[in-house]
Amino acid sequence: MSELRCDMAAAVGNTKSPDEMEQEKDVKPMPVADIPRDVIKHPLQNSWTLWYFENDRAKNWEDNQVEIYNFDTVEDFWALVNHIKPASEIRVGTDYSLFKKGVRPMWEDPANKNGGRWLVSLEKKQRGPELNNCWLEVMLCLIGEAFDEFSDDVCGAVMNIRPKGDKIGIWTGDGTRTNSIMEIGQRIKSRLNIPAKVLIGYQLHRDLTVKNSSVIKNRHQV
Repeated sequence: MSELRCDMAAAVGNTKSPDEMEQEKDVKPMPVADIPRDVIKHPLQNSWTLWYFENDRAKNWEDNQVEIYNFDTVEDFWALVNHIKPASEIRVGTDYSLFKKGVRPMWEDPANKNGGRWLVSLEKKQRGPELNNCWLEVMLCLIGEAFDEFSDDVCGAVMNIRPKGDKIGIWTGDGTRTNSIMEIGQRIKSRLNIPAKVLIGYQLHRDLTVKNSSVIKNRHQV
């Protein structure tokens, strides 16, 4: 619950004060509830799920992934965005993930296991409006099918909040589709206004699972 805004706690009937809620550091976020669904809505091409990850060592990794909300309209997406904490305000060591409904944010999922990710790294000093804008833009690219004919290759995106800096990974399902991968990378770089001299890399999930050093080979760069 500490990872959701106080107004969301009120929406689900919580009676604790903001100070009491702030003290509950180890409580998982509550599922989004009471988001208005009675307005005329604009359907998205796909249904999406927002996930939240918090590393509770008493649980296995998969059980730490919590489904926050499923949505399939523009209006429900914005309602969700307005009911949860922005990226810069969730705790270090936690993740937000946005994936097509039915796809889990893990390498082992059948939709992901043969693919990889474009990785965008941000410095700790960018953990504020810049991080929030980047994550929002990535989500808009996903739900808006901004990659045109290559959008079907995109599975989702993961945002990691870490002590030394944060990362956003855009995951694709097939690491052999070079043309698609490069086009997606170029679109990401353009939409995030990443300078031409700053390279972002594409890494295969299978390379990450067998890594024996902190340096992972980029299979592609833009």
